[in-house]
Amino acid sequence: MGQKRALHSFKKSAEAYDFLVNLWESISSWAIAERGRFTVALSGGRTPGDFFRRLAGKPDLPWEKTHIFQVDERFVSKSDNKSNLLLITETLTNRVSIPDDNVHPIATEGITPEESANEYEVELRRFFHAGKLPRFDLIMLGIGEDGHTASLFPESPCLYETERLVLAVVTKGFPRERISLTLPVINNARSVVFLVIGKNKAPVIKEILEKNNSLLPAALVRPMNGTLIFILDQRVSSLF
Repeated sequence: MGQKRALHSFKKSAEAYDFLVNLWESISSWAIAERGRFTVALSGGRTPGDFFRRLAGKPDLPWEKTHIFQVDERFVSKSDNKSNLLLITETLTNRVSIPDDNVHPIATEGITPEESANEYEVELRRFFHAGKLPRFDLIMLGIGEDGHTASLFPESPCLYETERLVLAVVTKGFPRERISLTLPVINNARSVVFLVIGKNKAPVIKEILEKNNSLLPAALVRPMNGTLIFILDQRVSSLF
């Protein structure tokens, strides 16, 4: 089975969030019926924060069988307002009845970035019993105006990593040090969702969807045996 791609565009961002809540519920129900648990990796940023708040309004979802991982993390204190974990905690996990052991954070304190990446890789292999690649039920991603996704940026050597599951990366932005899942892990997921809101993302989305040989990091997200889903608002899809 190869990659399947779906595109959904909505007039209002609230409609996109509602659609994604229903999609989350569908994927989690299927995963739990098949394997007894639902595994999801989440990114940070303002757009997913709005979605997380909407999702937290679903207390009856099977949170006790849901395991939340991080796609990437800025190498800052977990109380720093730039922390992806802080966003996930404040907008989602503190608002639902998910067991503490079901939340799998990337460590950023009392540890070097390289040690953090190694530690998270060990955790992924332990949890998934993966000799090679873990297989998430769902990975949620955003896209930057420069085409980056997770903490994988244009022209980074990390884009060509084939063995590691997690890497410490250095970026041009702030904070420069980050931890990120690698493309092989992302592309091994059963479902990958890009949630993209706002007209400033329209040019990069147009390239990703229409240019077959784009080298933008987000364009390199191509699940090998899974589904790639774009959830956009009308402002993003205005150029195509």
